[in-house]
Amino acid sequence: MGKHKPIWDPSTDCGDYVIATGCSDVLVTGKKMQQKKYYRHSTRPGSLKEISMEGLIRKWGGGEVLKKAVRGMLPKNRLRDDRLARLKVFEGAAHPYKENLVKFDGRTRTMDLPEVKTEMLETKPV
Repeated sequence: MGKHKPIWDPSTDCGDYVIATGCSDVLVTGKKMQQKKYYRHSTRPGSLKEISMEGLIRKWGGGEVLKKAVRGMLPKNRLRDDRLARLKVFEGAAHPYKENLVKFDGRTRTMDLPEVKTEMLETKPV
């Protein structure tokens, strides 16, 4: 959504693209694979269709499950479809956007994770 940018405004779309790779390895807990249902309707009488998560992965791949999950988490407003269009999902590790990754000091931004301070995690004897 671009909240880290100084020009961010909730009513405008100034976000970044998100690339998700390895979507074929979607893992869920419990019996969600067989019991979770996805519905669609064409507004015609009797046209309610139902498919399980297992069937959705078999038919469209794990990326579609990820897209539906992200769609449910985005704000329900006029910007949701535009934001969802910037989510690029790929079943494997290969994708055509390798040249477009943002790099700072020669490193990709995904590699710059904050370090955990171990002195704060250790318990002090009382």
